[in-house]
Amino acid sequence: MLSTLRNAWKVPDLRKRIIFTLFMVAIFRMGNFIPVPGIDTSKLVDLTQNGSLFGFYDLISGGAFSRFSIFAMGVLPYINSSIIMQLLTIAIPSLESLSKEGEEGRKKIQQYTRYGAVILGVVQAFSTYGIISSAGALKDGSKLSLFIIILTLTTASTFLMWFGDKITEHGLGNGVSLIIFINIISRFPSTFYRLVGLQKAETINFVQLIMFMAIALALFLIVVIMSLAERRIPVQYAGRAVGNKVYKGQSTHIPVNVNASAVIGIIFAISVMQFPTTIGQFWPESAFYKFVTLNPYSPFRQDNWLYSVVYFLLTVFFTWFYTQVTFKPDEMAENMHKSSGFIPGIRPGQPTEEYIDRVLTKSSIIGGTFAAIIAVLPIIVSSNTSFKGISFGGTGLLIIVGVALETIRQMESQLVMRHYKGFLK
Repeated sequence: MLSTLRNAWKVPDLRKRIIFTLFMVAIFRMGNFIPVPGIDTSKLVDLTQNGSLFGFYDLISGGAFSRFSIFAMGVLPYINSSIIMQLLTIAIPSLESLSKEGEEGRKKIQQYTRYGAVILGVVQAFSTYGIISSAGALKDGSKLSLFIIILTLTTASTFLMWFGDKITEHGLGNGVSLIIFINIISRFPSTFYRLVGLQKAETINFVQLIMFMAIALALFLIVVIMSLAERRIPVQYAGRAVGNKVYKGQSTHIPVNVNASAVIGIIFAISVMQFPTTIGQFWPESAFYKFVTLNPYSPFRQDNWLYSVVYFLLTVFFTWFYTQVTFKPDEMAENMHKSSGFIPGIRPGQPTEEYIDRVLTKSSIIGGTFAAIIAVLPIIVSSNTSFKGISFGGTGLLIIVGVALETIRQMESQLVMRHYKGFLK
């Protein structure tokens, strides 16, 4: 990775892209500390506990939610709109046909996604206002305050969407993914400071601190390995004649990333597990809210072992479900047949479709199980050890590793396109 960065810096065009990306990131981080007026942030501490839905929001917003800065919602409305649009593309035939119309079709879907992000931004800003109001964090509950908060959060979220597009266009990597990446990375110094504070307060000893750091490093290496792991489906293409030319048959493979849908599965699982508590906070005196938060048999309490079990199962399920709806074995088999390709030992048509479906199912279950372990482990550690309040979750690691690998691959492809000899050697 370091050699790739060094080689990229030697290319003038890539150097400009790197500088532009760093400049935009610096501007974004400064904006992350501009507060929304009229909010008592000390009342938001309980909402952002590690493992909660708002804790996850605070993680991918770089602490902007706990500080309630103008970027408190981050790029979440855009992410939610992208997921919804992706699912609608599968469910609605007109959108599916639009997605197959090439570059123009993809641009229209992207435009619909942006409109949806603005609408979801207004809805999320209003719900966020209700949450902080129920938490007693509002200094002024007037309608003017409601208007200012919704307008500020929605405008800032829309600005970040445009901001990410500019990084994608003129910088390196995917802009929206890099924004989340930088936000998570920015939490590392505060996490390390809390660890040192726990050790100085003798809540944990030096041996426990070293063990925690060793486990964190091992977790990072495992996430890297799983992010690179893939199941390769072998494909053989028959020789064919095109005009006066004869093309020989060739062997290749279809890579199926084991960890492709892990982060989406975790996000869906967190949303389902925290949804009852989030809704119940609007009616804190209701029997429903008391059952969800106080009943010892409630699966929505993080200190209950049922929470970890249900969270684990939901993560596996949603990882498998998202893989099933995004990958289409029938289209893969049909395209393979049109290109005179086949899987060795498997008949074309229906048998090929069933084989690809079995491979996807096995890969998604393995990836979902790994993601579930990564997601549940910090909750278990936080509940049963002295490392309370330490927001070092596997979910953040999955995002960091995925974005870093994607950016490095793009940088390498840029170097190859420019025929950089130092890199090719």
